[in-house]
Amino acid sequence: MTTYSHSKISTYENCPYQYKLHYIDKVKVDIPTTIEPFMGDIVHQTLEKLYKDKKFHKINSKAMLVKFFKELWEKEYSEDILIVKEDFTTENYKKMGIKFIEDYYDRMNPFEQITILGLETQDRMTLPDGNQWHVRIDKLGCDDKENYYVCDYKTNSRMKYQDEADEDRQLALYSVWVKNKFSDVKSVKLVWHMLAFNKDAISERTDEQLERLQEDVTNIIKEIEIATKEDNFPRKQSGLCSYCVYKEQCPSFKHEFEIENIKTIKRFKENEGVKLVDEFSEIKAKIAELEEKGEKFKLDLIQYSKEFGIDIVYGSNKKCPIKEFDKIVLPGDEIEKAQFIQLIKDKGLYEECSMICYPKLNSKILKNEMGKEIKSYVDIVKDFRLSLSKRKDIEE
Repeated sequence: MTTYSHSKISTYENCPYQYKLHYIDKVKVDIPTTIEPFMGDIVHQTLEKLYKDKKFHKINSKAMLVKFFKELWEKEYSEDILIVKEDFTTENYKKMGIKFIEDYYDRMNPFEQITILGLETQDRMTLPDGNQWHVRIDKLGCDDKENYYVCDYKTNSRMKYQDEADEDRQLALYSVWVKNKFSDVKSVKLVWHMLAFNKDAISERTDEQLERLQEDVTNIIKEIEIATKEDNFPRKQSGLCSYCVYKEQCPSFKHEFEIENIKTIKRFKENEGVKLVDEFSEIKAKIAELEEKGEKFKLDLIQYSKEFGIDIVYGSNKKCPIKEFDKIVLPGDEIEKAQFIQLIKDKGLYEECSMICYPKLNSKILKNEMGKEIKSYVDIVKDFRLSLSKRKDIEE
């Protein structure tokens, strides 16, 4: 059986192709990480030191922790760490990390809220399908009322609100592990220390919710196993692509990296891909312009025919018949539209008047939602869809 984790599953959900590069192909990258996770890791190590030393009755002062953070930053930092947000520098993130440490220290001092049972806890638990789940808890503790606390430090710049905390998968699954490990558990509190806001988000799950969550996870794992067997890992573009360390290997960005390394404008314009896209863009613009002109001519011809009471307009070599006809417009209101369709069905006319929605049919067959029997009637071939959009790096 395979070991999965929250980060592993999340990677697949965010982009199956990134999952393939990272977990299957194990592709090495020139960029070790981006600045956000680097800063988060240094903060985690600093807070781990705080509680580790406290176990031995050594209470670090705030100044000592900040000093540790700075020294660790200097030791671990390298120039190839990617900074995505161009308006900010390494120093900005370093100061942010220090602020997180200072605020947390002031709010939690003297750090007696719970008894610490584990820091950066590492273990495995068995999922219902037999696969293993990696358990890694930043801070695990309990109080004297048999309440257990699974705590996670978050350094991201977006607050986790209650509804999001109640839907979070990571800590919820860890609570399953806690309940299996400790027999005196009265409750398991899931706590996110939102360091950028100096606040906590807290959630708790019922046994029924945890059962459904494990079912959801095993379903995603089944999907991953099928994708692995079929070697089918499509790319999924999103805002997260800016933070991906595999952009240079990704077919969606490989050409961008190629042209960014071109030193002269002349060589840039001579690049075959650049030339093809530029020419394609010009053609699409001309087509759009012609279509707009065509619509205008159509309206002018209709107006001309009405004005002179004629239904064929003659040119030098062509003639243009103009025929007026009636057409129906379906109700815009969704309730009325549903009633209209039901009436057609009641009169036995629906099959005769309806038609196959090819995009929906295509999607359902490819996703195996209609069964093997229907799929056996069709051939699956490769096709291509081209579109144009403006490059973000040159937008005004």
